[in-house]
Amino acid sequence: MAQLDTLDMIVLAVLLVGSVAYFTKGTYWSIPKDPYATAYANGSASKAGKSRNLVEKMEESGKNCVILYGSQTGTAEDYASRLAKEGSSRFGLKTMVADLEDYDYENLDTFPEDKVAFFVLATYGEGEPTDNAVEFYEFITGEDVQFTNGGSTDEAPLSNLKYVAFGLGNNTYEHYNSMVRNVSKALTKLGALRIGEAGEGDDGAGTMEEDFLAWKEPMWTELSEKMALEEREAVYEPTFSVTEREDLDADAKEVYLGEPNKNHLEGTQKGPFNSHNPYIAPIAESREIFTVKDRNCLHMEIDVSGSNITYQTGDHVAVWPTNAGIEVDRFLNILGLGSKRHSVISVKGLDPTARVPFPTPTTYDAVAKYHMEICGPVSRQFVSSLAPFAPTDAAKAEMTKLGTDKDYFQDKISSQYYNIAQVLEKVHPSSPWSNIPFSIMIEGINKIQPRYYSISSSSLVQPKKISITAVVDVSVSPDKENIVKGVTTNYLLALKQKQHGDANPDPHGLTYSITGPRNKYDGFHLPVHVRTSNFKLPSDPSKPIIMVGPGSGVAPFRGFVQERVAEAKAGKEVGKTILFYGCRNREEDFLYQDEWNGIASSFPQFRLINAFSREGPNKVYVQHRLRENAAEVNELLQAKANFYVCGDASNMAREVSTVLVKIISEQRGIDEKQAEEVVKHMRSAGQYQEDVWS
Repeated sequence: MAQLDTLDMIVLAVLLVGSVAYFTKGTYWSIPKDPYATAYANGSASKAGKSRNLVEKMEESGKNCVILYGSQTGTAEDYASRLAKEGSSRFGLKTMVADLEDYDYENLDTFPEDKVAFFVLATYGEGEPTDNAVEFYEFITGEDVQFTNGGSTDEAPLSNLKYVAFGLGNNTYEHYNSMVRNVSKALTKLGALRIGEAGEGDDGAGTMEEDFLAWKEPMWTELSEKMALEEREAVYEPTFSVTEREDLDADAKEVYLGEPNKNHLEGTQKGPFNSHNPYIAPIAESREIFTVKDRNCLHMEIDVSGSNITYQTGDHVAVWPTNAGIEVDRFLNILGLGSKRHSVISVKGLDPTARVPFPTPTTYDAVAKYHMEICGPVSRQFVSSLAPFAPTDAAKAEMTKLGTDKDYFQDKISSQYYNIAQVLEKVHPSSPWSNIPFSIMIEGINKIQPRYYSISSSSLVQPKKISITAVVDVSVSPDKENIVKGVTTNYLLALKQKQHGDANPDPHGLTYSITGPRNKYDGFHLPVHVRTSNFKLPSDPSKPIIMVGPGSGVAPFRGFVQERVAEAKAGKEVGKTILFYGCRNREEDFLYQDEWNGIASSFPQFRLINAFSREGPNKVYVQHRLRENAAEVNELLQAKANFYVCGDASNMAREVSTVLVKIISEQRGIDEKQAEEVVKHMRSAGQYQEDVWS
């Protein structure tokens, strides 16, 4: 046998090391980083290690257009993504979408003049920035803004910045689209040049989508002129790659089946719990509080004692929903994915700035069930983008018409509240739309968002249990063939039915994966987090309060009254506590009737004034009762009472505000314009607070 010389030994050693390295790749080294591994932390901390320098990021990635968004429900983020896609495909812009909370803005004064920034900004609540836009808003509207190169406001430090702005608002709120207006005003004051008008979408009028479409075309025209852009034929270019993983099955421990991040995947819960990371909380109690069979209102007690979650009376609890099984089936089947629903897929951004909206590897089923707003409204623009993938020429023509004819789309789609799968079924029901790439669905359908509910308990009384009061949404209209069913409230109803012994709950024909991914919600659990609200009791309990809360709008006031009762029992001086409450009929939907009666008998400062709209010949609402008690209301307001309204923004809250102006005018002998100023001052001083929705 020949002897191995030194060179042979070296070659063999190299081959051995190479073989070991090859076969251990991905196991012991070069392990792909899971971007959701640290998503349990708060927004900025979860991106630790990443540069917060926006200009640097754009330079590194070769971008000349950034679309920054401030979003609470996902709509502004969706618009930002759509603008980025259109800017790239139609005009050749090198676009990136960015969450406002991911970057610092002291160096905006170094923003290159050959680039452009878009700001897509939703207004939240009473003129407030969305959670992810708070730091940016406070910085850019501050009195003494400090930028990298110094320079006062008078020196126009942002003179190089070209920007585009679109706002999402609701005209039923007093501070309509205040975010985009205030930010645009601040940027212009600092020397920035706005291109085109600052667009404003109105959710209150139901015209948000059409407002957006009407605004963007003249905006693109003006931007093209300012930046010498040339329009070209738009062709679909995917943002994400979707790869089916034959090497993995759905049972593999590294496959996400609906878990929001790696901690949940590994079966551990770690705070802080927030909009990036829910707490899987036990449901301690659930019950029906309507007494009629055709409508439902749920009371739930959520146990947060096993977490570090705290709340203050008046805060909101967020419930992370699950899509109903029938809608998941409809969505996957119409795309031809029904038989592949449990196939494992990996989704990756094709651009370094593209962020996959859910953790992967995962399955088609998990994406549709836990991550996509598949039951949400459909935009004309999205329908138009799907036309090239239609299974027949006739279907393509119909999709094109729907996408381009505003009135036709309104008549056939919007008025019926169809979701995207229903649209595809209506246009071509005879065979699946299997040509549609799944990537375009990821890009075009919003990420499913938590639903927020006013907490109906006092943190002083029960700090470790959070109460939810929720009317189950089912919208039936004689001129609509489609019945709209609330995604989250029906999910809660199914949980309640299951907890009360129903083996197979199916509220309104809907079924849900109640036990969650890998049965992690088994034993009646619900993913939640808490969001701080500005809707708060006065710090001095001796101040009187007036509350107006019909229907489930009474939820936060149950917590307010609980707290005032507890403070009185503790020996504190508590002021008058008046609640104007309204419902249809005291025998059907009088929420917490027994509780109110018990409180009234033991807490003399409390007074309940009811408005029953369906009991007599005339409909009586809370605003009517308010008017009837004008003298007392005015007297309390002059004693610096806080005035609270919770419930429907579009009708009730607006009418209550109008009635209050009339009360002040008549009781104080001043004209209505002066009374309006009084109410305006009450709002700005925090004496008049609203927790309303449309």
